Amino acid sequence: MPDTFVKIATVTVGSTAVSSMDFNSIPSTYTDLCLKISSRSTFSGAPGYENMKLIINSATGSSRVLFGTGSTAGSTSSGGDIQYLFSSDSDDTSNTFGNTEVYIPNYASSIAHSVSADSVQETNASAARMSLVAGLTSSTSAITSISIQSNNYGNFVQYSTATLYGISKS
Repeated sequence: MPDTFVKIATVTVGSTAVSSMDFNSIPSTYTDLCLKISSRSTFSGAPGYENMKLIINSATGSSRVLFGTGSTAGSTSSGGDIQYLFSSDSDDTSNTFGNTEVYIPNYASSIAHSVSADSVQETNASAARMSLVAGLTSSTSAITSISIQSNNYGNFVQYSTATLYGISKS
């Protein structure tokens, strides 16, 4: 069965940096959701720190993560939020943006929702960072809102973009 992707909404950061990119009033007319993010933040600090998290329906969540930097690899888990999603930051090569794709199946159902994501922090250097994330929300309500937030108190800069797609199985 082919899948049909329909753009629900896009958020693009203007000239003023923002702390979150938000999607509200998500319709329940699709089977699954796919979120594509291209981002850069004002965060500056130790390389390899996660700097985005997802807040779904204003609820908590948890995640298991596999990550790599080109020279090291590891795994970790987190509670509270679905995190370890990378964005390029002010220490990275100028004008590079990190990329993340998030997939949420069965989002309109009344169960705790699984989330999968792959994320890469573009740096044009030898130590690129990537992660594979498996998450679970604590909310059992249909997903109606998603907030992408900085996890390290930086803001998303101009041209950071997030697009939410609804997926229908035909």
